[in-house]
Formats: sequence, structure tokens, C-alpha cells
Amino acid sequence: MKKTSPYILLVLATLLWGGNFVIGRAISSHIPPFTLSFLRWCTAFIVFFPFAWPFLKKEWNQIKKYWGIVVLMAFTGVAGFNTLLYIALHYTTSINASLVNTSTPIIIYILSFFILRERFQQHQLFGTILSVSGVFFILSKGSLMNLVAFTFNVGDLIVIGAVICWSIYSILVKQYASRLPGYSTFLLSIAFGIVMLFPFFIYEITSSNVQIVWSLQSISAILYIGVFASIVAFIAWNTGVVQLGANKAGVFINLIPVFAAIFAILFIGEALAWYQAAGGVFVICGVYLSTKNPRKAAVEKQNLTIN
Repeated sequence: MKKTSPYILLVLATLLWGGNFVIGRAISSHIPPFTLSFLRWCTAFIVFFPFAWPFLKKEWNQIKKYWGIVVLMAFTGVAGFNTLLYIALHYTTSINASLVNTSTPIIIYILSFFILRERFQQHQLFGTILSVSGVFFILSKGSLMNLVAFTFNVGDLIVIGAVICWSIYSILVKQYASRLPGYSTFLLSIAFGIVMLFPFFIYEITSSNVQIVWSLQSISAILYIGVFASIVAFIAWNTGVVQLGANKAGVFINLIPVFAAIFAILFIGEALAWYQAAGGVFVICGVYLSTKNPRKAAVEKQNLTIN
């Protein structure tokens, strides 16, 4: 049986995640953020459990040595990132949120510098400055007055918090990849995340200030983000990363705002503003420069010259 191309898998994952931003925005008035996140991961757990349970039984003794790390992964990658994203989508557009999200590799570089003491290379530093400038351009809506007065959309700032959570999660995954098996760790992270979200879910559904609108649209949205944006995207992304490598795969993250913008314009009537387009170009170029290996590029150029 022929293997699916890693490029197709990575594009599929980013397409599904792009849809997650738009759906989160579209049903923000129907389902509150903690409830949406809780139901998303309950759906994902039910679907993923039969596949991951055999692995967990075999690998339990290995995983329980690092239960504290798994709990932290659940807090940052499952409960924290997604809930903050859904909260942010009550205040900002899905296009803005997805564009700010592309700064994830840059935040990972910055946190790696402080947490893992990894040193910046010159191209990474320049790319970081360029990308962060792009994020601030989007947040300030291209206005110097907004930048000086610090009148940013609160939703955009919450997205930054979500990106920091995901970046911490990514660093943990990178640091413990050789010690924590993928499927088992992901299943336990979902389980711990559900437990963390449960009290907030109960608060929302019992609060008189919160209204939940159950409809075909809201149920379909939960199924989409629980099955496709969580399980299918996760499996596609990780399979693609294994086949292609983390550095090459990381560039595909930049496709998320492209798909999010297309879906947002087609389905929920959002418009792409000039400052979003301009800032997005800065962010994407900055990420590209940061992830590009100048030594490898120089060797490839030399080989082409010789040949």
C-alpha cells in the first residue's frame, strides 16, 4: 500500500486547523468557550480511546514516571491553548487570531532561549524581530496611535496568551519526545485536560448569565473540532512530521491563516483588512527566516554550482 505524501498530510492538518479558527468564531455566540473546549475534548477522547488504549496498556509503566510533565502538557496544550483561543474569538476575528497564531515558532525560539538556554543565531534573531513587528502591526491595526496608546483588541492579546501556552507545550513535547510515547501521552493529556476544564464547564452551564444555543450548527461544530481538528489533524500532522522532519514541517503552520482567511471570507462574511495582509506577510517572512538553515542553504547552493 502506497504511503500518503507527507506534504498532503501537513496541508490537511493545517486546513483542518484553519477551519477550527473560523468555526470557533462562528459559534462564539452559541456556545461559551469553556463548554466548547470541554465538549471538544470529550468528543476527541471518545473517538481516540479505542485506538490509543492498546498503546497505553503497554506503555503505562513508562508514562507514569513523567506524570507531572503529562499534566503540564494537558494544562498548556489541551486546556489552556484551546480555551484561550475560544475566549479570544469572542472579541477578535478568526483571520486576526490565525495570523497572530503564526508567531508560534518565534515564541518557541524566545522561550527556548530563556528555558532551555538555546542561543539565537543571527538569522533567527532577525526573523524574530521581523515576525514580532508583524504581530504588533496586526494588533495595532497599522496605526501608530494605537501602538503608542496600547489600545489593542483584548481578543488579540488573549491569542498571544494561547500561543505562549502552545509554545510551552511544544517545548515539552520536543524535550520529552524520546521518553514519552505519542499516542498514549496524547490520550492522557486529553483526559487530564477534561478534568481541568470540568469545573469551568459546570460553572458555565449553571450560570444564569450564560446561554447555550443547541442547534444542528453547534452540534456539527463540536463534532468537527472534536474529530477532525483534534484527532485527524493530530495524526496527519505527526505522521507528516515523522516523514518530513520537524524543521521542514514547521513552515506549513503558515498555511493556517491562509485557509482561515478563505473560510472566514466564504462562510462567515469576514473581510481581509490591509493591515492584516501586510502584518501577515511580515510574520510569515520572519518565521521563514527563523527556520531556514543558512549553512544548509549555502551547501546546497555550492553543490548546484559544482553540478
